[in-house]
Amino acid sequence: MSERVVLNIGGTEVSVSHPDKVFFSQRGETKLDLVRYYQAVADPLLATLQGRPLLLERYPDGAGGKSFFQKRVPKSAPPWLQTTVVSTPNGTTSDALVAADLAHIIWAVNLGCLGFHVWPYHADTPEITDELRIDLDPSPGVRFPQVLETAVATRDLLAEYGIESLLKTSGSRGLHIYVPLQARWNSYQVRAAAVALARELERRHPALITAKWWKEERGSRVFVDYNQNAPHKTVFGAWCVRPRVGAQVSMPIGWDELATVEPDKLTIATVPGRVAEGYDPWADRRPQSIEPLLEQSERDMASGLQDAPWPPVYPKQPNEPPRVAPSRAKQT
Repeated sequence: MSERVVLNIGGTEVSVSHPDKVFFSQRGETKLDLVRYYQAVADPLLATLQGRPLLLERYPDGAGGKSFFQKRVPKSAPPWLQTTVVSTPNGTTSDALVAADLAHIIWAVNLGCLGFHVWPYHADTPEITDELRIDLDPSPGVRFPQVLETAVATRDLLAEYGIESLLKTSGSRGLHIYVPLQARWNSYQVRAAAVALARELERRHPALITAKWWKEERGSRVFVDYNQNAPHKTVFGAWCVRPRVGAQVSMPIGWDELATVEPDKLTIATVPGRVAEGYDPWADRRPQSIEPLLEQSERDMASGLQDAPWPPVYPKQPNEPPRVAPSRAKQT
């Protein structure tokens, strides 16, 4: 194969260098195979990513090699590339890639991007967070059936609040639950809703689920990571390929598939066939209200609870408890 191929992606020419470079060693899929994958899933992919800023996880030598995160688009980027200004918790800004269309995705793949981490807002409305994202993170010792049980508990609790939810595999050991939101809330309000949800889940299922931020308090339980909804946080994108040698996909699935899902078998070799048959369990996503969760948050605060701890990179927040692990607090 040539050292470079030029593809016409929706009217935009995108150059792909070293197209036969192996990116995924388990089956030998190449850079061009990854490009073809994203072309095959373009419709459902763009339905979830289009218009959102992206944090790039780059693996120049393929999955399993050295990697780095890149928020800032390089100065050598083509003039047609769309970017938007994003910031870190400490206020540092950078020009991030916007998932404007498929050409932007393929451009990033050519740089060795094997992971797209997506902001929960659109570039043209950064003040509005329009997705609540629940990351079910298995603690050490937790097996996948416990994660499945936690997902069902989360879905059922959200349904009690009148909220419909969507499900996807993380592409690794966990599951992600999404709630598309009405255009009414900022990231602080969405995080407060996530905290309230995590705490109520722990109250109802204390042996299975934890909302404890400090790892030493979690035990062998599934952690509901509410801080994935903190301002400036990103989550691995739906339909995006993980930087694993087996090229696993972070894949939307229907709730009726949960009992039988085998995440490791959802790969760039198997997912395009599903999409070709019309598979898209997120096709009917409808914006939801988190008012019931915000009311639960207010009840928690009225009962004397403080805000849940924030990640260490964030400034100290109002009503936040001391940001120190319990074991260290006892020593002082």
